[in-house]
Amino acid sequence: MSAQDKFNYYISQVDKELSKYPTLNKLEQQTQVPKAYAVLGIAGIFSTFIFFNVFAGFLSNLLGWAVPAYLSLKALETPGHDDDTQWLTYWVIFGAFNFLESMSRVIVAWFPYYYTVKTLFILYLILPSTRGATVVYAKVFKPLTQQVKTSSAPTSTATVPPQ
Repeated sequence: MSAQDKFNYYISQVDKELSKYPTLNKLEQQTQVPKAYAVLGIAGIFSTFIFFNVFAGFLSNLLGWAVPAYLSLKALETPGHDDDTQWLTYWVIFGAFNFLESMSRVIVAWFPYYYTVKTLFILYLILPSTRGATVVYAKVFKPLTQQVKTSSAPTSTATVPPQ
């Protein structure tokens, strides 16, 4: 199998996956640009901007807000609760991450490729194949909240006076 055949195979797989979205199908008809090429081109430009730190803070936060906001709204309309839990967990982690980021601007300035790493972390949290938000919650946030609960629980027991 030649490299061209492999490339065409992967493009057809991407195209098949993107065909699930009516908006992309309509856009493809209007522009006459195959949706797989358009999406991969936009992803390439987005990645280049993040990598070379061109609007990187804005773009990583846009990715971290726009896609999850859309998917959160879709999750509210589904009957199950698994996707609701995923997105509630995501928003807690994303908020905590942005809070810590705002508190440590000096570290952000000194860390090369910070926004590249942040974007990859956001993708890890978002992607359904990784379910990263659930993993981070189970491994980091849940133990922290349990530790806070146990340390703030009253340790003295009330004694009953003898009668």
